[in-house]
Amino acid sequence: MDAVLGGPAAPPSANGELTFESPWQARLFGMAWSLSNAGVFEWDEFRARLIGAVGEWDAVSAPQSTYHYYAHFETALLAVLKEKGVDLAGPVRERSELLAARPHGHDHNH
Repeated sequence: MDAVLGGPAAPPSANGELTFESPWQARLFGMAWSLSNAGVFEWDEFRARLIGAVGEWDAVSAPQSTYHYYAHFETALLAVLKEKGVDLAGPVRERSELLAARPHGHDHNH
């Protein structure tokens, strides 16, 4: 995994472990990794998109702008999925409706 995740588009890490500031970042990374392992796209295709997204941001951002790796990660993932013809709008909407229909406290036994 180190060889695949290294290089100029390497995710943030500490002591050889991936780091995430928020749960959504870990979920996004997991989704991308799973989709790549499932053959939806090659990791190198995604990495090229990520490098491009960071480069585009770097070219137009002010020097004091805050860099948000996973915002670029998301941009790259959406771009490669669009390029592959993967439309997640329907499945995401269906899952959102399913989750919204659950009763309050459904997963809490208190």
